[in-house]
Amino acid sequence: MKLTKKFLALGMAVSLVVSLSACAKNETKNEPTGAQTTQEATKSPEKEKEPVKEVELNVMMSFPQYMDQWETYCKQFEAKMEEKGIKVKVNLEMPSSDQYESVLQARISGDDAPDLYTLHSNNIAVYNKAGNLTDLTDQPLTGKIYENVRNTVSVDGKVLAVPIESQAWGVLYNKDIFDKCGLKAPDTLDDLKNICKILKDKGYTPFMLAFQEQWVPQLMTALTIGGKVSGEAKDWLERMYKDQASYEEIKDIFDPIDVILKNGTQRPMEEGSEAGSADFANGKAAMYVQGTWAAQTIMTTNPDMKMGVFPLPVNNNKDCTLVNLSTSTTLGVYPKSKNLDVALEFANYVLDDKDSSALFKACSFNPLATVHTFEASSWVAEASKYVEEGRAYQDLVLPSSVTDEQGKLLQEYCVGAVTKEDIIKKLDEAFKQANSFNQ
Repeated sequence: MKLTKKFLALGMAVSLVVSLSACAKNETKNEPTGAQTTQEATKSPEKEKEPVKEVELNVMMSFPQYMDQWETYCKQFEAKMEEKGIKVKVNLEMPSSDQYESVLQARISGDDAPDLYTLHSNNIAVYNKAGNLTDLTDQPLTGKIYENVRNTVSVDGKVLAVPIESQAWGVLYNKDIFDKCGLKAPDTLDDLKNICKILKDKGYTPFMLAFQEQWVPQLMTALTIGGKVSGEAKDWLERMYKDQASYEEIKDIFDPIDVILKNGTQRPMEEGSEAGSADFANGKAAMYVQGTWAAQTIMTTNPDMKMGVFPLPVNNNKDCTLVNLSTSTTLGVYPKSKNLDVALEFANYVLDDKDSSALFKACSFNPLATVHTFEASSWVAEASKYVEEGRAYQDLVLPSSVTDEQGKLLQEYCVGAVTKEDIIKKLDEAFKQANSFNQ
């Protein structure tokens, strides 16, 4: 019995040792080594990291004079998006102003539309009707736009474009020359004629003419029709859209145009807007029918120039002597963009809280949103005084085809190829044709 107990005790001892040894081995096998821990810790973030998204964004704009400023802004946008993990390459295109509209139309109809593109605010309804604009109403940018400006980029209560250029404009003039001649801004057409006479007597050329691009002479009709219709013929445009009126009713718009052509620089068809702006800056003429968008070229050419703005008189009724208040260039987002989310990011970045002010100031644009805290240029402030005095009209919305025809016909009028009667007849026909397309 004693032997039996001894063998039993020995067997239990051996069994306990074997059992403990097995447990120890199992614990050693399940515990990770230091090397394994480091390796897995290194692998884990790589498994969770998303691949960098790469996007190309095509942006087409109509103001090549601001190429440098917008290229810089696009680079800033690329850097901002990279911080969000999206590698964006912005392809910025800026065709010449004369070719822009036809290039854009060809791109859209050819299923090659840019992701974002500029358009005149007058054309927003047309592009929206064709399904080529994204509704931006719910985007953050909408809440930043001043209410009166927001109205100019809205259709049926929907914000459809980002406003870029909001301007009060008329005739640019050289304040130094006016001071030397003892002149002040005109209120009537007779005042303007008198200013031209005095300037010529003093040896100055009154008006800078640079009509190589047809949109430049068209500015004369933009101002004169706007003043005439807003001051006297208030239902003319509405009746034109009903085929119930004629340019014959507002033919006195040719009176200031004749004054400008008679007192302008020589060979206007040989000079483009950029060269004209530079020549104006160098004092080759005292006045220039151009918008304040030409200020960049003018002030770069002559940073010391003192420039002012006044409304172009249509006749001797001061009520018709008004500056044009408009939102011209806007930015739309193509709704079928393959990168719509990034395109919307760019649209919002145009009114970025931190960066937008510097861009608008560099381009000499008017402030148009709550994020714009920069001080406006002196000529912008001068034009704004006319607005404050109620001497301004909202830019008229004419069919684009009619506007283009006006510019083309004024080029021909300038070289004597057509008469006023020819222009009136052709513009009436162009307006009726545009109406028929929109029925």
